[in-house]
Amino acid sequence: MTYPQFPIISDEMRIRRLQPPAGKVNMVLDTDTFNEIDDQFALVYALLSQDKINLQAVYAAPFYNSLSEGPKDGMEKSYDEIVRILTRLNVPVDGFIFRGSESYLPEKGKPVESEAVRDLIAKAMAAPDDEPLYVVAIGAITNVASAILLEPRIISKIVVVWLGGHALDWKDTKEFNLEQDVPAVQAVFDCGVPLVLVPCLGVASHLLTSLPEIERYVRGKGAIGDFLAERYEGCCDDHFGYSRVIWDISVIAWLLNEAWIPSALVPSPVVTDQVTWSKDATRHLIRAAYFANRDPIFKDLFAKLAKAAE
Repeated sequence: MTYPQFPIISDEMRIRRLQPPAGKVNMVLDTDTFNEIDDQFALVYALLSQDKINLQAVYAAPFYNSLSEGPKDGMEKSYDEIVRILTRLNVPVDGFIFRGSESYLPEKGKPVESEAVRDLIAKAMAAPDDEPLYVVAIGAITNVASAILLEPRIISKIVVVWLGGHALDWKDTKEFNLEQDVPAVQAVFDCGVPLVLVPCLGVASHLLTSLPEIERYVRGKGAIGDFLAERYEGCCDDHFGYSRVIWDISVIAWLLNEAWIPSALVPSPVVTDQVTWSKDATRHLIRAAYFANRDPIFKDLFAKLAKAAE
């Protein structure tokens, strides 16, 4: 199956869209929330950053690993985890959470419809021309790719911010979010949508924390703080000398302060079927992060948890 005809975005418009946002942004979050423990932190971080982020919807993304019986089950478990988080923050769930794709793209260029995909298309098309919708994705990018394939016009209405793959000079890009649905990633990188990439190994991998830090600055900070602390403690049987990456807060941090996640404009890499990056200097530009300043990001998150608990 071939791609549909995508709108052509001018270089001037692309560069403008790829500038780090200066003010408050409208955003939707696409998340495989039950897959690990970092999506929970990212969702809470976004909800506690209302001065810079107007979170309009949360979409449950598919995932398949030891915590699920398949992509559909992973999506449903993620949906339920989103409900648990919103309930603890007293955020109404009706009309705010949407179930995403029950499978990955069956082949290149073939979308998978879902409630999340339809809502994303509707919100994107309703966005003002001078005020793009930021589509922040922290799981398999199936929902986002499906929306673009079903309604290509949205690429001129959105900016995709995705945590996925590894640093562009890594030997491969066999990372969980990317490897699950390679055709979806190829569609997003090929279609020309303004894209901000935050790689995992080499960039977001700097965002380490430990149980003592979580006990000191997260546990006891209201119902949501206790929930996050329980999720962190439960992720490992032995926390002696142990730290864990909270990957997904990186994309939220980029929206909040560009200095925390420095980035640069680069030609969009080609995502090969062998799950590697291939360089092509003639391709359209994307913005790629190359570092994560760990301390100010966690300070900001911890401060917001403490304030919310007051």
